[in-house]
Amino acid sequence: MPHKLTKKIILALSLALLADTVHGQIFVSYGSGTVGEYTEAGATVNASLVSGINEIEGVAVSGDNLFVASFGGSIGQYSTSGSTVNSSFITQLSYPSCLAVSGTSLYVAEAGSDTVGKYTTSGALVNYSLISGVNKPEGLAVSGNNLFVTSALNGTIGEYTTSGATVNARLVSGLNSPFGLAVSGNNLFVANDGNGTIGEYTLSGATVNARLISGLHGAFGLAVDGNHLFVVNQGNGNPGTGSIGEYTTSGVTVNASLVTGLDFPTFLAIEPVPEPSTMGLIGLGVATFIQFRRRLNFVS
Repeated sequence: MPHKLTKKIILALSLALLADTVHGQIFVSYGSGTVGEYTEAGATVNASLVSGINEIEGVAVSGDNLFVASFGGSIGQYSTSGSTVNSSFITQLSYPSCLAVSGTSLYVAEAGSDTVGKYTTSGALVNYSLISGVNKPEGLAVSGNNLFVTSALNGTIGEYTTSGATVNARLVSGLNSPFGLAVSGNNLFVANDGNGTIGEYTLSGATVNARLISGLHGAFGLAVDGNHLFVVNQGNGNPGTGSIGEYTTSGVTVNASLVTGLDFPTFLAIEPVPEPSTMGLIGLGVATFIQFRRRLNFVS
């Protein structure tokens, strides 16, 4: 009985340790066309993972693929290890302004044509003008069959289906230059570049907290992983003053300076670490228990 109890304790400790030490990867665009990679713990993986792109206007990650939109009117495809897959993955766009990926679909907002287009993650065109008439779309987020789009000039978030039907073009209004957008559960989080805040709303448009996080300087890119929000803070307008801050989805500051020293950071994407399988966790617990038993036997 004591050994069975010890085994359960060791397994629980192993799971807690795993949850505490495993982190996803953050991809952020900054400077003159660079994407850097960092862990969710703030460690630098590669500050120049991808470089030489003409003014980055959107970053999205899907599996091993990293999609990067350029002001020049194209989207390049790269591996998450930084190698070029296809630098002209999608071309002939009209000023792409942000990206979002859901399953095998890639959504592209174009501020030049006030539209949102839909492509497959293999580059095939589904609908160039899936959604039209959005006044400077700058943020995209997908939840199930719903697509949420910010209008930076109108100060709104619109809700549409992923097939392009309008649900509510003014789901949320009264925002201050909304850019980054993220969904977590039943809530929408939006970065207001105009007043340096992150607001929280329900998926039905009700206000939860219009100033969930405040005091930012140029709130732009926004991403969520679990119950943590990662926010681009562009800084005071000088090179090297940009940062990424980490907060909980309830607005508590975890680390406002998780990553620092960035030159004019803009877009943000997160590649979460997949949850380990149950068998893998059991194996970890058993292995730890065996090592513990051996140490006990050695000591005794």
